[in-house]
Amino acid sequence: MRIPQFGLGTFRLKDQVVIDSVKTALDVGYRAIDTAQIYGNEAAVGQAIAESGIARQELFLTTKIWVDHFAEDKLIPSLKESLQKLGTDAVDLTLIHWPAPQLGVSIPTVMQLLLEAKQQGLTQQIGISNFNIALTQQAIDSIGVEQIATNQIELSPYLQNQNLVNYLGKQNIDVTSYMTLAYGKVLNDPTLLEIAAQHQATTAQVALAWALQKGYTVIPSSTKRENLISNLQAQQLQLSVEEMRMIAQLERNGREVSPEPFAPEWDK
Repeated sequence: MRIPQFGLGTFRLKDQVVIDSVKTALDVGYRAIDTAQIYGNEAAVGQAIAESGIARQELFLTTKIWVDHFAEDKLIPSLKESLQKLGTDAVDLTLIHWPAPQLGVSIPTVMQLLLEAKQQGLTQQIGISNFNIALTQQAIDSIGVEQIATNQIELSPYLQNQNLVNYLGKQNIDVTSYMTLAYGKVLNDPTLLEIAAQHQATTAQVALAWALQKGYTVIPSSTKRENLISNLQAQQLQLSVEEMRMIAQLERNGREVSPEPFAPEWDK
C-alpha cells in the first residue's frame, strides 16, 4: 500500500486536543494519521479512531520508534505497546524517529530489528526519519533499499534540503515532509502571499501545494476544522512552473528542529 500523499500530523497535540483533531480530520476526509511514541498521544489517537466509526482498513497509520527503544530487547516490545495504545494489530508504517549518532546507535542493528518487526506482521512497511544521506546509505546497506518506504524529514520553502531530496529520489525512497509550514513562519512570506493572491488561496495551501508538486507526502496538523479542510484543499491547487521557481528562491536553510544528541550532521 503506497503511503498516502496527504495525512494528519499530531506532533505536540495531546489528550482531548488530539482526540478532537483526529476525529475532525477523519470527518472531513483525512485517512492517514501520523503519530510517534515520543508524542505521548498514541492512546488518544487510538481512542479518536475508535470513536470515529471509520473502519481500520480505510486508514493509514504511521508511528515512530523512539531512541530509548532501540535496544534488541526493547524495539519490538515497544512497538507492540504502541499497537495496543492505537487499538490495532498492526500499523501501516513504522519509522526510526531519529538516528541518534551521538548516542552510538548502530544503524544496522536498529534497521534489522525494524525489519524483524515487519516480518512478524506488526507493521506493513518500515522506514526512517531525520536521516541524512550517509545514514540513509547505512540503512540501505543494512536491509536493502526496497525495504525503506520513506525518509520523513523537515522540509519547507525555507528549508528545501535539495541534496538529500535528490539522493532519496535516485534511491526511489519516498520523501515525507514535516514542518512544511515552518511552525507558521512561511505564512506571512511576501512571495507566498503574492502567489496565494493569484489563486484566491491561503499561503498554507501554497506551501503544501509546493511540497505536493515536488512529489512529497505532507502531514500538516491543525486543531481547527476550517484549517483542516483548507489544508486538504491544497491538493487541488496547481502552481505554475514560474511559481515553483519563485518558491525555490526562498531557500534559507531555515531549520526548525535539530535536537541534540539525536540529530545527525545535516547535509548542505
